[in-house]
Amino acid sequence: MISNDLFSLPVFVFFIVLSEAFMEFKDKVIWITGASSGIGEHLAYAFSNAGAKLALSARKENELQRVKAACAVPNDVLLVPLDVSNFADIPAAANEIVNHFGYISILVNNAGISQRALVKDTNFAVDQRIMAINYLGTVAVTKAVLPKMLHQRFGQIVVISSVMGKIGTPLRSAYAASKHALHGFFECLRAEVLDDGIAVTIICPGYVNTDITINALVGDGSPNKQKAKSTSEGMDSDVFAQKALRAIARRKPEAFIGGKELFTIYLQRLSPRLVRWLVTRINVT
Repeated sequence: MISNDLFSLPVFVFFIVLSEAFMEFKDKVIWITGASSGIGEHLAYAFSNAGAKLALSARKENELQRVKAACAVPNDVLLVPLDVSNFADIPAAANEIVNHFGYISILVNNAGISQRALVKDTNFAVDQRIMAINYLGTVAVTKAVLPKMLHQRFGQIVVISSVMGKIGTPLRSAYAASKHALHGFFECLRAEVLDDGIAVTIICPGYVNTDITINALVGDGSPNKQKAKSTSEGMDSDVFAQKALRAIARRKPEAFIGGKELFTIYLQRLSPRLVRWLVTRINVT
């Protein structure tokens, strides 16, 4: 007769592995951009619960104050208000964090904005704004941190990309372009810093229940103001954050986190032509 205790062994091992992974973050200094809401906010809570020291950036300082107060140890949280599309302000922000904590262990490039408009209806200024925030802002923050990580010879750069960094669907042209660009840039960077003690992790979320579709830009640059059903039914932000932390702790080069929508990624590898046909016929709002 097999003991019932054996059936609890896989669960026990899972929690041991999970706790060891989260110990990886104790006393590490983690800079998160776009930390005032959604994925960035819940990453802040998860890292704080794991014992990390945080630098949190976003445009809305009052929302950052709210997130800081909700962290496990608010005294270990430094707020650095920042709009990543104001490139000239970024080096000073990075210096402030290093001067405060002494180093940066992990940079989480999370700041971003989405889109809901057809190419023909999208003003060029909207394309520029999305690229400035999602791609160039991420590159600028990374370039402000990279010399410091090269000098200390350790660190990890995390990029919150998207499934849209791998495929393209209607209404997301500039958003998909910005995410595809991130993959190109950070794949190159990963190869360049391989021998310098720096890891690069690209995380591709599927549908996560945040306000991303509410804040997405329509053709004239105004917010969409509607929450898509797919987003409402997406993964809870706190669940996503726990999965992301496990991927970061393992220093994975790339991680896909989501639900059944990730099937498209794997299907594309087998039949790109089929995926191109499918995305012209599915409801992607």
